Amino acid sequence: VQLQASGGGLVQPGGSLRLSCAASGRIIAISRMGWYRQAPGKQRELVATIAGRDSINYADSVKGRFTISRDGAKNTVYLQMSSLKPEDTAVYYCNADLRTRIDEPVYSYWGRGTLVTVSS
Repeated sequence: VQLQASGGGLVQPGGSLRLSCAASGRIIAISRMGWYRQAPGKQRELVATIAGRDSINYADSVKGRFTISRDGAKNTVYLQMSSLKPEDTAVYYCNADLRTRIDEPVYSYWGRGTLVTVSS
């Protein structure tokens, strides 16, 4: 199983970016997908997760600015980020809780991360 994230880059404060993450490989079912981030010198933190069609969770720091969505047919999760702030600068990691065999439990997988830099 691989999680391939894309869409990071440099953006000015107040700008927008859209991150994408596609899961590929032998996947039976995905129960939850999400985004986490890690800023320099800080611990990794939750940004947003989505399970099913309408179970969505956001960190308080991004509510009202970020929107997570998912395309189940493509095993892809998106993060639309708006009104970006310098404190949003971090490496953003994609995460998926999924099952690769029907007789095995759900495991959590991580992508390599994509850097988002918010700076003027």
